[in-house]
Amino acid sequence: MKKIFILTGEPSGDKLAAKIISKLKDKDSNIEYLSLGGEKLRSLGVKSILDLNEVTYLGFTKVLLNIFKIKKNINYTIKKIVEFNPDILFSVDSPDFTLRVAKKVKEKLPRVKTVHFVAPQVWVWREGRVKKIKRFLDHMLLLFKFEKKYFEKENINCEFIGHPLLEDESNSKIEMSQFIRKNKAIISIFPGSRLTEINRLTPILIEFIHLMNKKYDDFLYVFHTNNDKKQIVINFLKESSLTNYEIISDEKIKSYVLKKSIFAVSKSGTVSLEICNKQIPSIIIYKMNFLNYLIIKLLVKIKFANIVNIAANKMIIPELIQSKCNSKEIFQTVSAFIDDPKKIKNQLKEIEIVIDTFKTKNLPTDLASEFLRKIISL
Repeated sequence: MKKIFILTGEPSGDKLAAKIISKLKDKDSNIEYLSLGGEKLRSLGVKSILDLNEVTYLGFTKVLLNIFKIKKNINYTIKKIVEFNPDILFSVDSPDFTLRVAKKVKEKLPRVKTVHFVAPQVWVWREGRVKKIKRFLDHMLLLFKFEKKYFEKENINCEFIGHPLLEDESNSKIEMSQFIRKNKAIISIFPGSRLTEINRLTPILIEFIHLMNKKYDDFLYVFHTNNDKKQIVINFLKESSLTNYEIISDEKIKSYVLKKSIFAVSKSGTVSLEICNKQIPSIIIYKMNFLNYLIIKLLVKIKFANIVNIAANKMIIPELIQSKCNSKEIFQTVSAFIDDPKKIKNQLKEIEIVIDTFKTKNLPTDLASEFLRKIISL
């Protein structure tokens, strides 16, 4: 029986990997899997060698403070992959972790095929990484077409497959009254998937809702979270005096609620692309500790944080980052959209133009799963 080890480093990578592995399982049942993954891969019956929370660290200072634990987890992961002896090491996102592991595994198991999905953002910083990557990576699957030039010039086998989060989902109807009983317009809130993000952003978002409630009385704020972080968000909201909120963690329900939303406030990251794909007007927010922010400002070579803004080379989706990430600025920015339908219409029109350039004729998950099946059958 052929073997695939799936290597992720955070919830977004787990989600992407699960979409692909689900398709691969449908096409070929004669493959054994093991992973370092999260709840989405576990739901497919794929065992994980570690809790994903043990390897997810956000920011330079967090990494430095946990450097010995990170090294221990890297060594443990390498050991377990070598013991599993897979035909394919399929790494997804989190390049500072996953590619470090892939490099060591390739040294110990030269015959293993290393396939990485979600290229490191060399167009943001550290383009020199490409030269190192080509020594141990056999194939790169790309989210965006513009990335190809960075890897092709170093003769790395790469293929643009598009973003799985842009795939059209089932239109099956969900009865909203089962879980949302208030008859109000919905504003979706995404406080993040990492503990540090939730702890930093949720209090700001609660205060933002208080400000909104002073001006509007017809909105319900739905917090989107993961099962393993849901209780943390519940605890924050229980301590507030808010009553017009709900918290959801089921993926199908989250997707349907987002479709029915009139607006979204989201932390910067992959989820913003899902929001754009569903044609929901939005803003993004983000805040990190000051030292991390200074380091990033010194290293990055792009003007924007959001991929839609980066691709368009202009601010289509407002970015409230660092000092601008406060309840008053969020309130003022959201209010400006809510009170001006033309502003919303213009944003959605510009987003649609950019999103179309990210899409492929075939489904990304079909392309990725077929690619893995082809490699493993050789």
